[in-house]
Amino acid sequence: MDLKTLHTLLIADHTIDQLGAILKSDADAPAMKTTVAHFDQVQQILMNPALSCWKEGANAAVVWTRPERAIDSFRRLMNHERVSLDEILADVDAFADLILRASDRVEAMFVPTWVLPSWWRGTGGLEMKQAKGTVGVHRALIAMNARLCERLDNASRVHVLDASRWMASAGKTATNHKLWLMTKAMFSLEVFKDAAADIKAIVRGVCGVSKKLIVLDLDDTLWGGIVGENGWEGVALGGHDPIGESFADFQRALKSLKHTGIILGIVSKNDEKTALTAIRENPEMVLKEGDFAGWRINWQDKATNIKALVEELNLGLDSVIFIDDNPAERARVKETLPQVTVPDWPADKMMYTPALHALRLFDRPSVTDEDLGRTEMYVAERQRSESRVNVSMDEWLASLQLKITYEALGSGNIKRAAQLFNKTNQMNLTTRRMTEAELLDWTKSGKRAMYAYRVADRFGDYGLTGLASVEVGAGGEAIVADFLLSCRVMGRGVEKAMLTTLLNFASQMGAKKTTAKYIETKRNKPCLDYFKDESGLAKNDANTEFWWEHAMAFPMPTHITLVEGDGNAPASETEAAHA
Repeated sequence: MDLKTLHTLLIADHTIDQLGAILKSDADAPAMKTTVAHFDQVQQILMNPALSCWKEGANAAVVWTRPERAIDSFRRLMNHERVSLDEILADVDAFADLILRASDRVEAMFVPTWVLPSWWRGTGGLEMKQAKGTVGVHRALIAMNARLCERLDNASRVHVLDASRWMASAGKTATNHKLWLMTKAMFSLEVFKDAAADIKAIVRGVCGVSKKLIVLDLDDTLWGGIVGENGWEGVALGGHDPIGESFADFQRALKSLKHTGIILGIVSKNDEKTALTAIRENPEMVLKEGDFAGWRINWQDKATNIKALVEELNLGLDSVIFIDDNPAERARVKETLPQVTVPDWPADKMMYTPALHALRLFDRPSVTDEDLGRTEMYVAERQRSESRVNVSMDEWLASLQLKITYEALGSGNIKRAAQLFNKTNQMNLTTRRMTEAELLDWTKSGKRAMYAYRVADRFGDYGLTGLASVEVGAGGEAIVADFLLSCRVMGRGVEKAMLTTLLNFASQMGAKKTTAKYIETKRNKPCLDYFKDESGLAKNDANTEFWWEHAMAFPMPTHITLVEGDGNAPASETEAAHA
């Protein structure tokens, strides 16, 4: 999905024009064009791809329905007819099937969960009971939403959004029965604003531009007070003091994000030894040294330190959030590093946790095993760097005991493979983008191979970090269609191992020559540098084409063990340990 060309079809059984207007006018990325489908024609639209609304060229869709309209058995239950939960769930399954079939027409489909009007109480306590062959309305609604999520879980293009949170945020004004009777508008402007913000957030996640790294100050950000003046024993953290408790609560919220694959780092004006002692020895610290991928703790400019830390972690500045209690430091970073997101931060220390949760910056379509173990990978990388001191490059590479497992795409790797395929920018030969389904379909036709590469060494497991593909044409020449690798494992011979697998496949398919054509982007010069200077392939004068004649054997690095794996296999023990 391209952030620049997002056109969304709005399908609903209630007036939804306000949502379309907000999506179009909201300044946050992505810019969106919207088309509102015919009112209350949801099933017809989902079933019939020939309708004019589908011909507008939409590449995304919102399907927002009322439960009593989408599920007829639920409507009868609301009228206090005797309806079993099994009957209702069968109708939910049928509706989910419509969603799944229609999702093939777009790159992303957003489905808000079912809610009832904020004023609807029903029969009070009876609404949560199930007895005598029937079920309470609210209990049925909970089961309906759970069933809908379950049925849509494995559809990579479908994203279920929590409409109950929008309702709770808007409170009693979420719905207005008088407005419904007059205009068939089910929800208030506040609900639509929340919905639009969540839709844009998940689109950013699907497109791979959600944030990856939170850079944190220390004094009055992770704890209260100045550790250099008061010592770690004198800072406010934990205990029964509400301020100290608020900092511990904030640290717990950060750690929960870390458990989803978000990386934490520190940039603080402090004495490094004093600050690290506080982290290591204060028993109230929720975040430990191993929770941070890296830090810059010194008296230098914070913007300079952020830039250095981001470079060390091989990330882009646009993937960073900087949190600091000091407005002057925030302003300095905003001005110097405009790519970094610097949220306004509350002066009230007890509001830090709600402020963090309010950020719509971490949405992702899925979380992989590699995401969950990312911080541990950076810690292991520090150990690798320390092992590099006073040895030659060849000796260091040999000491790593690198093992690369290559495997065809399959159920065991497709989610991580698609994520890597659509997020990798620097070490990427062609930078084309495809969905999970498109990736799998590509490999099914012709003489094609697409391999995923898992990398491990004596310090730990990097997980799935590379993808490469090759297509063999009828004329005896093969073309490298994709070649991309995470920056974390660049420069260790992994690239040559990847080339070896592609060239072996091409040779087996009868190719006499394999060519890699470099397509330049703003960020993929590292890939050009590798092919030009280190790949060992022949090249043209323009440095846009690189090739290997199969009459010669391609030199595989001797310090690497290369083995074939199974893309349909479950996650490895190392990956499963991160889950």
